[in-house]
Amino acid sequence: MIRLGIIGCGRISDLHAQAYLDHPGATITAVADTDPGNLATRGAAWGVPESARHQDYRDLLARSDVDAVEVLVPHHLHAPITLDAMNAGKHVSLQKPMALSMDDATTMVKAGHDLGVTFKVFENFVFYPPVVRARELIENGEIGELLSIRVKSNPGWSPTAWDVPAAASAWRIDEAKCGGGPLVFDDGHHKFAIAWYFLGLADRVHAFIGSTMDGLLDAPSMVSWTHPDGQVGSLEVVYSPDLQLHTEQYAQDDRVEITGTRGVIWITRGHGRMLDVPPVILYRDGETRGFSDMPTGWETSFLNSGRHFVDALLGGTAPSLTGEEGRDVLSFALAAQESSRTGGPVSLASGDRRPVGPLPGREPGQPRETGLG
Repeated sequence: MIRLGIIGCGRISDLHAQAYLDHPGATITAVADTDPGNLATRGAAWGVPESARHQDYRDLLARSDVDAVEVLVPHHLHAPITLDAMNAGKHVSLQKPMALSMDDATTMVKAGHDLGVTFKVFENFVFYPPVVRARELIENGEIGELLSIRVKSNPGWSPTAWDVPAAASAWRIDEAKCGGGPLVFDDGHHKFAIAWYFLGLADRVHAFIGSTMDGLLDAPSMVSWTHPDGQVGSLEVVYSPDLQLHTEQYAQDDRVEITGTRGVIWITRGHGRMLDVPPVILYRDGETRGFSDMPTGWETSFLNSGRHFVDALLGGTAPSLTGEEGRDVLSFALAAQESSRTGGPVSLASGDRRPVGPLPGREPGQPRETGLG
């Protein structure tokens, strides 16, 4: 049984916690948050006794009944809390982006290895069923060799969207605490992780990052990049204040288009959705086919990522994203920030951590059922 402590009990913690509440090999034994209201609400909801609810995260780290922690705090606190947790002998699952600088990321990766603890950078989009299905189709050769990936991020509004607390909005626009804008750096991590998931780390990034008239959002923006094998990619971020979207969490539509030598795959949703079409669409050999036999709620990606962390701890296997992989994606996001500041392209050193092998549970060369005939 993996005994979890959750540090940071804001709104997003509800999605993280459910994975551990549902997993037969995990239990939430303690929580920490500086806000007494968050402590009381989440502690009661997750069955954590009052004696295990702490306003100081260090009290949680001192507990002998915590094996691992989920760190869900503002970005500038990621490095110090993660290092404290590692020094306390705890395994760590850390919300993205892992740090504000490559130096901090490297320090955390080294500490994890030196102290013998598992370090996962929590990225949920690579566990989102439509994204996973698209990769399965690609692994089956349905669109041939990959040529490009295009990602569209389009926030709008929704009557059913989450109410974001003012305090959460405030630190996300404070560069000293957030490290970059909420759409290109923070949420952009998901998009850069998707590109990494399909094509590995980029080797050159060129970005224009704009700003809304009120200065709160980093849109409209455009990020483009190349990969070592010649593929190209782009991220377009546009805020449409009057665009109504379907969602239960954030009012944002995410769309991905992946082009190969033989066909094209579209992933038509993410945080929420705009289009009433199948979540995955394949065009190949003059025919269009849709795939709807999968869960599409954004919360499913959190469940899958959290369960994966527990399974990795129980099985002694590497999580996804490892600290090294999270550092790669961070370098992608930071390169976009630097390119926008300087007005020129930024080169990245391409490592060997390219997630292009078989998905977990699939043997090399083993076909996967896709319903394509």
